[in-house]
Amino acid sequence: MSRTRLAAIQMTSAGDVGVNLGEARRFLEEAARGGVRLAVLPENFAFMSAEESARGHIAEADGAGPIQDFLARTARDCRLWIVGGTIPLSSDDPDRPYAACCVWDAQGQRVGRYDKIHLFDVRVPDSTEAYRESRRTTAGSEPLVIATPFGRLGVAVCYDLRFPELFRAMLAREVDVITLPAAFTQRTGQAHWHTLLRARAIENLCYMVAAAQTGEHPGGRRTFGHSLVVGPWGEVLAENAGGPGVVAATMDGAYLQRLRDQFPALTHRRLTG
Repeated sequence: MSRTRLAAIQMTSAGDVGVNLGEARRFLEEAARGGVRLAVLPENFAFMSAEESARGHIAEADGAGPIQDFLARTARDCRLWIVGGTIPLSSDDPDRPYAACCVWDAQGQRVGRYDKIHLFDVRVPDSTEAYRESRRTTAGSEPLVIATPFGRLGVAVCYDLRFPELFRAMLAREVDVITLPAAFTQRTGQAHWHTLLRARAIENLCYMVAAAQTGEHPGGRRTFGHSLVVGPWGEVLAENAGGPGVVAATMDGAYLQRLRDQFPALTHRRLTG
């Protein structure tokens, strides 16, 4: 593994798919001009609506549709690996598509698909906010780790971040960098976003690239932003504490291997069953 530029794209997505794709294209082109090789889009980057049921209206068949075509074309045009946020892909239940995070290589070929496993069915403490993602989304069941030119890449999505066993499952597949498209709420983000991302990086001695939604969306929902690139020692390498944009940092494969060799905590694990 060599040194590789990684980027998280931060957006304030709304209900117009065309506008959102145009914004994503602009940021992905900016990342490519900056020497980035892997760019991560946020959860629901192409569409955020006040009505949960509206996601079903833009759901695509696996492998075909305007959002997937856009990502393949942009990856090829920009010569960029893209982790495509989440896209609603059809399931057996027409009212509950998967929240799918797909990966395209720099030739525009899709090389992986992860369906969000943990769905956000919560009431946010000390607030009026309540969510039941499972009403309109079918959960996935399998982790994803794939080989890339810059190391082994894992994918998780938003609420998955709270479940360390998923990240250990990726570690068992020798993951080096984990990407996390997200749309954390303002309140939960303030409380836990930085802590959880740094913890997942530290305990797995890996890089984390977290691309977030930020600001206010249709229906008054507010998201936390603060897209991050975190190093394997838990260091925040780059952060976007403002509005939409690109944040990037360098993944150093030699440093990662040296750290794992000198601080071999991953080999000291005992309770692995």
